[in-house]
Amino acid sequence: MLIETEPTPNPATVKFLPGRAVMVAGTRDFASPEEAEASPLANALFGLGDVTGVFFGGDFISVTIGAGSDWRDVKPDVLATLLDHFSADMPLFAPGSAGDIHVSADEESFADAPEDAEIIEQIRDLIDTRVRPAVANDGGDIVYRGFDKGTVYLKMQGACSGCPSSTATLKNGIEQLLKHYVPEVTEVRAV
Repeated sequence: MLIETEPTPNPATVKFLPGRAVMVAGTRDFASPEEAEASPLANALFGLGDVTGVFFGGDFISVTIGAGSDWRDVKPDVLATLLDHFSADMPLFAPGSAGDIHVSADEESFADAPEDAEIIEQIRDLIDTRVRPAVANDGGDIVYRGFDKGTVYLKMQGACSGCPSSTATLKNGIEQLLKHYVPEVTEVRAV
């Protein structure tokens, strides 16, 4: 089995492509070892010690390492862990853990007003068709969190979370795109 790697705009994150589906539907972001307990793979990656984030996309895994860690030292261990997992056809989530269901009470989101339903549908469509595929190419994801009085709230995940260029992407790319197609949008903010 060959696992390809790609750099991401975030120097702390590398995208690993195992050549097969990782998540059949949706994505999953693990920001701590406690969250990773639901997944044997994420748990093993955090167990390496240098890993501070794991993100499962449709056909990739993004791994983030902490400050002071060097990818030249960590990459062989991450590759070995991924090879062991996929070669053994191990499950992505622990049986009976409901690990593939991620609902976090501390996630900031905003109640969308019913009168904004048409605007929200346009925003979600643009995010799903134009923004998310581009962000996935960089090893991350972007999640719609809400729309309130002209402001769109988005959550950056995977390689995009904590990326030095994510603010520029959000303001110069995503905000401009949404403002162009949806005049009611006045600002985009990360939550």
